[in-house]
Amino acid sequence: MARLQDLQAEDMQVYGWAVTHGCLVAEDAAVGLGISPERVARSLELLAAVPLISRDGDDQHNGGPPGWRPVDPQLASAEVAATESRLRRGLAGIFSIWDTVDSLNALYATGVQEAAREVPLELVESLDRVIEMLEEASDACRSEVMTSQPGGGRPAAELEQSIARDLAMIERGVRMRTLYQHTSRHHAPTQVYVERATAIGAQVRTQVELFGRMIAFDREVVFLPHSQVKGGAAVIRDPSTVAFLCTAFDRNWQMGAPYSPALADGEVREGVKLAILTMLSEGLRDETIARRLGVSLRTCRKYIADLFEQLGAESRFQAGYLTRARDLLDGAAEEPSVG
Repeated sequence: MARLQDLQAEDMQVYGWAVTHGCLVAEDAAVGLGISPERVARSLELLAAVPLISRDGDDQHNGGPPGWRPVDPQLASAEVAATESRLRRGLAGIFSIWDTVDSLNALYATGVQEAAREVPLELVESLDRVIEMLEEASDACRSEVMTSQPGGGRPAAELEQSIARDLAMIERGVRMRTLYQHTSRHHAPTQVYVERATAIGAQVRTQVELFGRMIAFDREVVFLPHSQVKGGAAVIRDPSTVAFLCTAFDRNWQMGAPYSPALADGEVREGVKLAILTMLSEGLRDETIARRLGVSLRTCRKYIADLFEQLGAESRFQAGYLTRARDLLDGAAEEPSVG
């Protein structure tokens, strides 16, 4: 289908010849314009289809060569107006469809959120989905977030991502409390994160051991690690279970020590020592002790060697005997409360 925008320079020249001479004969136009007859013929075909020229019936009636008369462009523009009208109607229909899709999206999102709130336990295996759900919970958080992070320290990239999300929540007036293990005080990226987080209002404490990894939002939803899928999560909304987990966090928080960049605090250092002695007395292997303390096996064995040296022991048996003889484990069942 020919269109006005398809006209090229030669076509415009041919049309101009028709306008100037009142009637266009192909052979004359080719000679006058210096264009090949074949090119003039293609121009005439296009101009007639638009239409910007029409057959001159008088020339054909007189037996002369077929001629063409120019048509006022305003008449041709009527077709443009009709096409524009059709396009506008089509565009309006598209906008109407998108409005409907937007309404359906909002309805779907609301329905999914309401349905999710009614599910007491949701197992999520996809790490990407877990991250997405954490971001949604962070954005919706109104009053409080509680985080328990066992281990010696979180990856620097993960901590960097957290600080922006934490800042957004604190600026909304959300109270933020985080528990780490004492050994995280030696972890440089964690030191930097805690310094930045506490500067904007977050609270951070540490303990020798934590009850597990969890993140709780507004005491309404809790994220726990998936027991079988690495990176997955168990998302708990059951009010009784959520209340139990949040109470466990509160107890550990009361027993925690305020975070400082290194294990310089005497009580904290003593807490790590007592924890190792307790686990040694229980016959736990070095690998288990290291995992519970959130440190590497090499670091754990260095702690144990330092304890043996302090006790004057050369074996685990001797260390156990000296520990009991000196009542070193008295009071080790519970760390001192710092309020």
